[in-house]
Amino acid sequence: MSATNSRNRLVPFSSKLAFGVGQFAEGLKNTAFALFVLFYYNQVLELPGTLAGLALMIALLFDAVTDPLAGSLSDNWKSRLGRRHPFMYASAVPLALAFTGLLWPPGDIETLGEWGLSVWLGVVGETGSSAPAGEVETFGKWILFGWLTLFAILARGAMTLYHVPHLALGAEMTENYNERNRIVAYRQFFAAAGVATVSIVGFGYFFTEARGGRTEVGNYAPFAITLGVLMVATIWFSAAGTQKEVRHLSVPAPKPKRNVFAQLAMDLVAGFSNVSFRWLFLGVLVVYVMAGVNSALDLYMFQYFWELTGNEMLWLNMGSVAGLLVGVFLVVPLLRFTGKRSGVILGTAVWATCQVIPVVLRLLEWLPENGVGSLFYILFAFKFVQGVILQVAFVAFGSMMADVADEHEYETGVRQEGIFFGAVAFSAKATSGFGTFLGGMGLDIIDWPVGAHIRTAADVPAETLVHLGLFYGPIVAGFSIVSMWCYTHYHLSRERHAEIVAVLDTRRRQSPPPAPALAARGGDSG
Repeated sequence: MSATNSRNRLVPFSSKLAFGVGQFAEGLKNTAFALFVLFYYNQVLELPGTLAGLALMIALLFDAVTDPLAGSLSDNWKSRLGRRHPFMYASAVPLALAFTGLLWPPGDIETLGEWGLSVWLGVVGETGSSAPAGEVETFGKWILFGWLTLFAILARGAMTLYHVPHLALGAEMTENYNERNRIVAYRQFFAAAGVATVSIVGFGYFFTEARGGRTEVGNYAPFAITLGVLMVATIWFSAAGTQKEVRHLSVPAPKPKRNVFAQLAMDLVAGFSNVSFRWLFLGVLVVYVMAGVNSALDLYMFQYFWELTGNEMLWLNMGSVAGLLVGVFLVVPLLRFTGKRSGVILGTAVWATCQVIPVVLRLLEWLPENGVGSLFYILFAFKFVQGVILQVAFVAFGSMMADVADEHEYETGVRQEGIFFGAVAFSAKATSGFGTFLGGMGLDIIDWPVGAHIRTAADVPAETLVHLGLFYGPIVAGFSIVSMWCYTHYHLSRERHAEIVAVLDTRRRQSPPPAPALAARGGDSG
């Protein structure tokens, strides 16, 4: 890190704002993935839940390589724009195109099946032959599965190209213990704004009852295009607005030329050798998978378990967003009192509690009946509290990861924010990957009825609704205990971090960083 970036540096407001805005795009993408993708392909297009979930899990496995790869590449990249910004600029348009393709497949199962069979029969020389309806459906399912898999991979890959360098950039801008909390708070504010935008654009306009609701196929393509445009605009704004920070950032140390995958393997081994990081990674991986199951099933719960209207769905999501936004302003003083580790544990515990209680109360018939106004306000209150305290966990975790990068440099002499945040980005994407796979598989296990004609709870067997609630609430949330246990093994305190930063500061003064001219060599991936 350059000499101008002291351990006490306060980052200018304009840079914190631009950095925070950059999280808006990821908030859009993650929320749309979590709320609508499984529901669209399973409930509307009638792709079996297990296949839809499997497609998203395959894309997640792709992320298992590309997330740390993007981190390793950006850690070692050298260019006139710095080591993070080239990836941020390049990712925006591919992300928007891939996301649009994800929610704009070329047809439903029957249409795709007929097309696929006609092509197949032509290849085998049976043009003009007809096939049983069952074969048409089978072909259609696999073509739709392939489309979902391909575009989920492309969308995730493009987001990785942006998001991992963006996270690493935030960790680099300062080593100030409390300033890092503020930087992450900006990021989380705009993440919540992304969640709110998806809810407003989706439930408040494209998926209203007046436009046919959530089961109308034609609503999804314009919804995707709208979000894609917003992604491009905010990513480029963030990259341009933080460009001036490059002069304060560290320059990658010279390394022997290696194959990019060999370098990735070495970086991963080095990263996971850090004990603090290992426990943080395992803890957040568990909680993100849990959140992924719940997010994938949110729309099913809203529409069938709670029987909410589109307007109520919008405001219920806004309750969570309002909590997240309020939490941004409370989190920095609260973390000064609780410490970062306690903040993460508290946020995880309250999130799980708020997930379980309403479902249990409904199954015990201790809540007002569906359709009664007071029920909505009770659910809103739980969502709001959940959002407030969850923001504490988000900010504390992001700040802890930046502290881990300092500890890693202290132990190894190498600065590797990218590889750490690449691994964490992978765990975050488990939200709509492995978690969605489990959610889709769960729908098939409880024999959930599919089709655009399944519009209300009256169309679903009562026993199936009970199973949905149990799976969504107590069963999934119970795994939070594992996550909290992992967090208890993190021992990088404020005092220990201060000692580490003091030593790093002394080292840098004794051994100046490479001259800026080294970083100005264009396009060398090093």
